[in-house]
Amino acid sequence: MIGMALSSVIGILATMLISRAFGTKPELDAFNAANRLSEILFSLISGGALASAFIPTFATFLAREDDAGAWRLAASIANIVLLLMTAVSAVIWIAAPWLVPHLLAPGFTDAAQIAMTVGLLRIMLLTSIIFGLSGLLMGVLNAYQRFTLPALAPASYRLGQILGLLVLVPRWGIYGLAWGAVFGSALHFLIQIPGLRGLGPRYAWQLNLKDPAIRQVGRLMGPRVLGVAVVQINFLVNIILASAQPVGSVSALTYAFTIMTTALLLIGQAPGIAVMPTFSTQLARGQTDEFRSTLARALSGVFFLALPGSLGLIMLRGPIVRLLLERGAFDQHSADLVAWALLWFAAGLVGHSLLEIVARGFYAQQDTRTPVIVGAAAMSLNVLLSLALAALFGRLGWFPHGGLALANSLATALEVSTLLLLIRRRPGGLGLGFLRRGMWATIAASVAMGLALWGWLAATPDRSTWVIGLGGVLVGGGVYWLVARVLGSPEAREIPRLLLRHRG
Repeated sequence: MIGMALSSVIGILATMLISRAFGTKPELDAFNAANRLSEILFSLISGGALASAFIPTFATFLAREDDAGAWRLAASIANIVLLLMTAVSAVIWIAAPWLVPHLLAPGFTDAAQIAMTVGLLRIMLLTSIIFGLSGLLMGVLNAYQRFTLPALAPASYRLGQILGLLVLVPRWGIYGLAWGAVFGSALHFLIQIPGLRGLGPRYAWQLNLKDPAIRQVGRLMGPRVLGVAVVQINFLVNIILASAQPVGSVSALTYAFTIMTTALLLIGQAPGIAVMPTFSTQLARGQTDEFRSTLARALSGVFFLALPGSLGLIMLRGPIVRLLLERGAFDQHSADLVAWALLWFAAGLVGHSLLEIVARGFYAQQDTRTPVIVGAAAMSLNVLLSLALAALFGRLGWFPHGGLALANSLATALEVSTLLLLIRRRPGGLGLGFLRRGMWATIAASVAMGLALWGWLAATPDRSTWVIGLGGVLVGGGVYWLVARVLGSPEAREIPRLLLRHRG
C-alpha cells in the first residue's frame, strides 16, 4: 500500500500536468480514446485476465516446491504473450483508420481529430506489448510474496508520462504524451527485473502448448477473458457515447475515473494484490478455515477504508478537483465537468474495492467462470443503464456524462453483492461474524464523518480551496477514526498498531 501510495502521488502529479497542458481540449479526447483501445488490448490478453489464471497455477508449483516447473510455465507464457500481443497489435495498426471512426470514437466528426486519434493509437500499441510482459513479471513476483517493486511499477510508468509532458509535449504536442507513455511502459517493466534476484529465474524459448500447466492457465483464463471483454466493452461504450456528448466529456470521465481509481488503488487493489497469493497457497494446502478468516479480514478492512473514502470524495469533490487540476488550460468549466463525473464514480468506490477482494477469492479457488458470468450480467446491465441514464440526465438538463458514471457504479454494486452471496455458500464460506463486528461501527462512523464534513463546508464557504479541501480531509478523517475507535471497530485499533510496528 505504501508503494502504491507513492505511485498514486506521482500519478496525481502527472494528471495535474496533463490538465495544465491540455485541460479538456479535443486533442486530449483523442488521446484518451486511443489509450482506451490499447488498454483494452492489454487487459484482454495479458492484464488481469492472465494474472487471475497464472498466479494460482504458478503458486501451486511453488507450494509443491517445484521451482523448475514454475519457471517452465512462466517462460512458456511469456513467449505466448509476446507473440500474441505483437500479432494483434500489428492487425490493429493496419486497421486503425477504419477502427477509429467506426468503432472507437464514432462521435468524432472532425477529420483532423480522427487522424490524430489514429496516429496516437498506432504509437500507443507499443505499450500493450511491453505491458504484456511486465504484467506477467508482476504476477511472478507477487506469487513469491514480493510486492515492493511491482507496487512501484505504476509510479515508473507515470514518471515516463511526466518526462513526455516536460520534454516532448512542447515539441510534438499530444504525440509527445503518447511517446512518454511508451517510455513509461518500458520503465514499468525494467524496475521489476531486480526483484528476480535470488529467485533463480530460468528462461528458455519454448512453446509447449501441450503442457498440462499451460492448458490449465488457458482453461482458467478463457472465462476471465470473456469477463474482461465485457468490462472493456462497457468502457468502450462510454467512450463512444461520450464522444457524441459536449466537447470535453471523454476527458472529464477519464479525469474523474483516474481520481476515483487513485483511491481504489490504495483501498482495494493493494490489499487484493497482496492477499491473492495467500488465498492461493491456503487453498492449495487445504486450509479452508484459514482462507475464510483471511477473506473476512480483507473484506472488513477494505470496507473500513472504502466507505469513508467514497463519502469523502462525494462531499469534497469540488475542492479536490480544483486543487488537483484547475490551472493552465483547465478552467472552471472543465472543473465542473470533472466534479460532476466524480460525484457518480465515487458512489461506486465501495463496490469496486470489495470486488477486488471477493473476485480474487474465486480465482484462488481456480473458479474464473462464476465471476465472469456474474460480471457479464452486471456489465450488460451497465450498457443499458448507460444509454438510459445518459438520456435521462440530458432531459433533466444535467451533464449527460454523469449518467455514464452512475451506470458504472450501479452495475458494480450489483456485481459485488451477487458474488458475496455466492461465495458465502462455498466451502470455507464467509466469516460473517467478523464482518458484522466491524461493519456497523464503520457505517456509524461514516455517518458522523458526513455530518462533520457538512458542518465544515457550511462554515467555510468563502475560504480558499486549500483550506476547504485539506481541512475537510483532516476534519472528516479525524472524526471518522475517533468514532470508529470508540465504537470498537477492529480496524480502528489494528491499523495504528500495524503502522507503529512497521515504523519500529
